[in-house]
Amino acid sequence: MSPPAEKSTDLPPHYAQVAFPVHLSKTFTYRLPLSIQQVARVGSRVVAQLGAKPLTGYIVALLPRLRAGTSLVESELKEVQELLDVDPPLTTEVLEITRWVADYYAAPWGEVMRAALPAGINATVEQMVSITAQGREALSNLEISSPARVRTNALRLLATDREFELNAFCLRIGATKTPQWLRELETEGLIERVYRTRSTVTRAKRRRAVRLVNPELDGSQSENARVTQAQLRTIKVLRAHQNRMAVIDLIKAANVSESVINTLAKRGVVTEFEEDVRRDPLLRAELPDMEVFHLTAAQTAALRSIENRIREKSFATLLLHGVTGSGKTEVYIRAMRDALKAGQGAMMLVPEIALTPILSRRLRAHFGNQIAIFHSSLSKGERFDEWSRLRSGHARIVLGTRSAIFAPVQNLALIIVDEEHDTSYRQEESPFYNARDTAIVRAQKESAVVVLGSATPSLESFHNAQSGKYQYLNLPDRVANRPMAQAEMVDMKEVFARRKKPAIFSDQLLEAIEHTRARREQTIILLNRRGYSSFILCRSCGESISCPNCDVTLTYHQGDRTLVCHYCNHHERAPSQCPVCTSKFIYYIGEGTEQIEELLRKRFPELRIGRIDRDTKQRRHEFETTLLDFAKGEIDLLVGTQMLAKGHDFPNVTLVGVVSIDAGLALPDFRAAERAFQLITQVAGRAGRGDLPGRVLIQTYHPHHYALRHACAQDYRGFYDEEIRHRRNHGYPPFVALALMLIRHKDRSRANAIAHELRSALVNANDAHTCRILGPAPAPFARLRGEHRVQLLVKARSRKQMRTVIDQALKSFEEAGNDLRAVSLEVDPVSMM
Repeated sequence: MSPPAEKSTDLPPHYAQVAFPVHLSKTFTYRLPLSIQQVARVGSRVVAQLGAKPLTGYIVALLPRLRAGTSLVESELKEVQELLDVDPPLTTEVLEITRWVADYYAAPWGEVMRAALPAGINATVEQMVSITAQGREALSNLEISSPARVRTNALRLLATDREFELNAFCLRIGATKTPQWLRELETEGLIERVYRTRSTVTRAKRRRAVRLVNPELDGSQSENARVTQAQLRTIKVLRAHQNRMAVIDLIKAANVSESVINTLAKRGVVTEFEEDVRRDPLLRAELPDMEVFHLTAAQTAALRSIENRIREKSFATLLLHGVTGSGKTEVYIRAMRDALKAGQGAMMLVPEIALTPILSRRLRAHFGNQIAIFHSSLSKGERFDEWSRLRSGHARIVLGTRSAIFAPVQNLALIIVDEEHDTSYRQEESPFYNARDTAIVRAQKESAVVVLGSATPSLESFHNAQSGKYQYLNLPDRVANRPMAQAEMVDMKEVFARRKKPAIFSDQLLEAIEHTRARREQTIILLNRRGYSSFILCRSCGESISCPNCDVTLTYHQGDRTLVCHYCNHHERAPSQCPVCTSKFIYYIGEGTEQIEELLRKRFPELRIGRIDRDTKQRRHEFETTLLDFAKGEIDLLVGTQMLAKGHDFPNVTLVGVVSIDAGLALPDFRAAERAFQLITQVAGRAGRGDLPGRVLIQTYHPHHYALRHACAQDYRGFYDEEIRHRRNHGYPPFVALALMLIRHKDRSRANAIAHELRSALVNANDAHTCRILGPAPAPFARLRGEHRVQLLVKARSRKQMRTVIDQALKSFEEAGNDLRAVSLEVDPVSMM
């Protein structure tokens, strides 16, 4: 992909290279109309014809003339139809990092740029259908051929409502797709289809406001004026608020009607204007008191290293490896404050929305309106306003999840990636990218410092630190010399032997919960599986209810008595009898967080119990309230998934119980042991963070597994040494580069055929034998969302050589007439599922 070309200062641009958010890697060249030439800018959005219809695209280069040697013919080029931005929403820095993401991850550049902008700002083009004058005449004369009724009804509908968006019109006439007879009506000239740009859904919110024209006057000096008490009161309130207020606020503060303000405006005492209204996600948030912490020697040394790197204004990557409770967040805050004092910007990424409610309030208390919040639970308006404040420079720090890496922070000096090991930083759908690795490259391009923080660094990051690629910073102890929580494993095989039946809770865990309650301390219970039961089974015929679109069983959710597929979101009502044999002996197997919550409520009715998982996350305010209430001590026991394991600081939590970890260890993924170790270590770190000692109980059927042994001992180095040996012996990262190629098709045989054709192309491109090609083989989830899935894995010692082979193979694969849309490529995949 060619780099963006800047506009020439001598000649106005006559051509624009445009990238579209479609499954195409290349850019397209268009002529610029004279009216657009002077105002077009790189990073602006345009509407241009691509194929048969217009689309919104992004200008990535402006050219005064066509490049020498090009095969393009000027007379055959299409014109840009519309310019959507005079002030480009994509800054030079953001445009550059999106180009790198597109190149490195083989992602369509247009899709990356769309992902970089806040939801709601991206304009779309919609098809409109309307009746023509000829159609009205035919309708009045009923000169319509068979099938007359449906065509006549369609024309009457259009004659009544003038025009429809095409998909909405098809729904009104009961069609799931555009019917053939509708195309015939268009051919006959009875209707017409046009394309129209839908206006940007999200924009700045504005409200009516007034200001005093002459603050020294009281309004009585105007000609023939009779000033009422209400008017005098209004003027007094305005003076108390720096002579300007929003009308709605002024009405409340002065206790007057709107007519009083209108009268003052007519007399020229006040003047009206419109002002932007910020949709603040923390408008009604209760901010914590700022505590003054004394840094430990290790914190001081780490902070000094970061600050020195920032002052050098040169790129550096630092790995901050600190045990849970060692005070990494305080180091982050002070480093960001140092950047802010120097007039620079900063960025802090967190892996989960679950971390933002408490952390965002803490950072707002420190930085006020200088900080903007980015995550997917914000409304479109809130996200747009936070993005706009960064774009304008009114905010200089951003706290957010994965997509915040594209935030338009000005004069960026520091990027912090908290819990850098977390797989949530990986975007698992197109455009694929890893926000952690993207952060490192963005910092490099902007001569900034990037700090990767974790108590359990990814093996790749720790390996880079050991080899000297990253600077290593260590916080080996908890603050105030607090001890690490005591971790113990409960062998569930022994529990089964005693009870002669499976058990969800061991006696040790139930007793520990009771003792914690008696001491008025708090408990966290972890089960990394949401829902009520894993699946439903008929005890008569053995039938289990599976998703019609995926090769997985449906999970039972008791709250609304539905069966849900956690992959395609298929919902159906839970049956009262078997759909195959009509037996009423329905059996619910496996437990999820809903069931754990219910069982604990029954066992401990006096406890105040809450739940945090992906289901509660979808209800933003309930989710935030639960976390904040737990932090305030208004909830005694919190049940949740892995969201609870990350970065939270609850000083009164002294017990953590892990109901089961075994399912994660059994996954067909080379990172399964690493993830289990990280999850246990992280959740164990939630206990004993205050002045009280903590205890962790881990229920497992595999107490001798090396990942669990090292996690219980809080021994990262021991785990690393053992795991890195396995990676080296079996040829996995960080010793090789990986690429996962997934073939998806609704027809199984066609998916297999495409996979074998792709393998042949890879083998031919790998004539130097620089890569090892594994597969094709069915993916662990062989069918998802109605598509059969087959995968190939490519390994190489050199990432550059691997990409050369893959790019050459995909090129020949496409030239042979194959559709690349059936193939998705993941470079550096974090999951093999």
